[in-house]
Amino acid sequence: MPLFPRWRAAREARRKAASYVEAMLADPTAEDVAWLARTATRGDEDHARWELRYARRAVGFLVAQRDALDDRTGSIVARALGDAFAQDPRIGEDRRHLAERQFNARVSAYRDALAARPSGAAQLGQTLLAFSGGSFRELDDNVRRAGELIAGYEREANTVLRTVFGAAALPEHVPPSALAADTGR
Repeated sequence: MPLFPRWRAAREARRKAASYVEAMLADPTAEDVAWLARTATRGDEDHARWELRYARRAVGFLVAQRDALDDRTGSIVARALGDAFAQDPRIGEDRRHLAERQFNARVSAYRDALAARPSGAAQLGQTLLAFSGGSFRELDDNVRRAGELIAGYEREANTVLRTVFGAAALPEHVPPSALAADTGR
């Protein structure tokens, strides 16, 4: 590919990643923050807000890695998320490294929870409550609500991913298995 079209394609990919990440940076609702503060953070709404921010960002990143049409999407989203952390005015300069470590820990935990999906959203809820300091061992209403909340973040991320990066489209008369056969898989 000649230089200018390649540059333009890379620029467009970065623009899409920035748009996707912007949606993942949305603050949680006041209702969700208040619920998590009551349930897990002993009334600390700032902690609850940050746990929900981390959760949305982590799940959004994982969705981009897992569900994007282009394998490069996960890495450009990771770069855009890194830029967002570096520019976030809510994170003190002396706390950026800590915030990145905390985020990475959540990415790892939510990756495991998403991989254990057969039992539903319970692992997602347990992960949120564990990081928030709440009770997560029993599959009670709080674990279920937390799981539904994070599963909602996952659905939202998938919707935004398809909107920003596009959805797969197959011809109606060609089954997906025929396309896989054509690529030599």
